[in-house]
Amino acid sequence: MTREVLSVRDMVVTFDEFVALDGVSLSVTEGQSFGIVGESGSGKSTLLRAVAGLNSFESGTLTVSGRRYSGHLRDKDFYRTVQMVFQDPYGSLHPRQTVDRLLLEPLAIHGFTDVDSRIARALDEVGLGTGFRFRYSHQLSGGQRQRVAIARALILEPKILLLDEPTSALDASIQAEILNLLEQARKDRGLTFVMVSHDLGVISHMCERLAVMRKGKVVEIVSVEALENRTFSEDYTRQLLVASEGFRRD
Repeated sequence: MTREVLSVRDMVVTFDEFVALDGVSLSVTEGQSFGIVGESGSGKSTLLRAVAGLNSFESGTLTVSGRRYSGHLRDKDFYRTVQMVFQDPYGSLHPRQTVDRLLLEPLAIHGFTDVDSRIARALDEVGLGTGFRFRYSHQLSGGQRQRVAIARALILEPKILLLDEPTSALDASIQAEILNLLEQARKDRGLTFVMVSHDLGVISHMCERLAVMRKGKVVEIVSVEALENRTFSEDYTRQLLVASEGFRRD
């Protein structure tokens, strides 16, 4: 029997008078890869950041592994369970810290002592190796930086990864490598993914179910099979699918 590990109910987020999330609800079961799609400004990233505690939500509930959270306050237990990989590998890594320091910091915060073995394992898991341990982020390519960001997220052995457009800032040749790396990590660790993307092709490849968002609301939640078979109910989902496939000659 599948177990619900993340639940959002009637979540509302506002910035000044702008309603960014308007009563959003969804649930994700253990081991599932769940996608969130929609046009720019639909609230996808805002939802992910509200779950992570980076944006506060005014009303509604967030439940993670049976524990309820409110507003933006999160404790250490939350971050042992939930980690986030951001869109921009250039902005998410501190430019004056070595890879070693970037990976050591979360281990020190959470009181781990076997830091050398954990750092070596994390780098190996993302295909970098210990030769990258004492480099700075400016010495790395975009793909290598995103691998470090993934290693930093995985090093605490979380159960849930929040992925905010993790490949959109990368060259097309690197995107598939990063997606395959993430999928392998999910299988090896039994992770649950919540992935935001504007690219329905990426979501179809990575996810089993997806929420379609528009103007801060969830329009519908469908399976990837329903998306591929065109058995969804909302015209907006159909428009997104057409836009994602691009222009074709008749």
